[in-house]
Amino acid sequence: MYPDNFSSSTFTFLAEAEVGKHFYWNIAGFLVHGQVLVVIWFVTLILLLFAFLGSREASRIPHGWQNFMESALDFVTDIARNQLGESFYREWIPFIGTLFLFIFGCNWAGAVIPWKLIQLPEGEFAAPTNDINTTVALALLTSFSYFYAGLSKKGLGYFKRYIAPIPLLLPINILEDFTKPLSLSFRLFGNVLADELTITVLTSLVPLVIPLPIMLLGIFAGSVQALIFSTLAAAYIAEALE
Repeated sequence: MYPDNFSSSTFTFLAEAEVGKHFYWNIAGFLVHGQVLVVIWFVTLILLLFAFLGSREASRIPHGWQNFMESALDFVTDIARNQLGESFYREWIPFIGTLFLFIFGCNWAGAVIPWKLIQLPEGEFAAPTNDINTTVALALLTSFSYFYAGLSKKGLGYFKRYIAPIPLLLPINILEDFTKPLSLSFRLFGNVLADELTITVLTSLVPLVIPLPIMLLGIFAGSVQALIFSTLAAAYIAEALE
């Protein structure tokens, strides 16, 4: 049904495609995913560069990079204000904005930059958000933040919410706090990983024409995932502050 050369090359490539291979670094006795750290550092440097360019020659009438960065700041401010309200949003803009810009930068770095051209002894460069360790860390950071928000406002009285409106709901309310970071981390990880696997498979089957729309869709989906994650984080913090 298929030509011999097609079956021997394409299907061999698909059979060898693996998920979860990493280029490990040994740092103080701990094994870390080296390729993930490199891309995270790259994204961080890009964000710092954008911040520097946007604030280097600040003026009352924004232009150039300043205009771009002020637009980004207005966007993340709207996310925080819409979820947290006028009373609380200002102090949480740095956290919500950092979450959004970091996830946005990681997703775009994985979708736009041709990392596969760089060969590694093991694994490959990709979006850091397609590594479950990254997304779990972001989700746990969000959990710590809304616990901090609730405890800082209500003290130990924050834990009364677990028995409201009736004590019988205590197990369900505790379970809810465990499922929040799980849903945050697996939603982001699953969407980014599925997009990269789809592009890899389609590129091996049809090298140029078909993958391009999927890549554009992946860029759009990565932007949406950054918005969803940061919006839910702000909503969880707002819930803790109620």
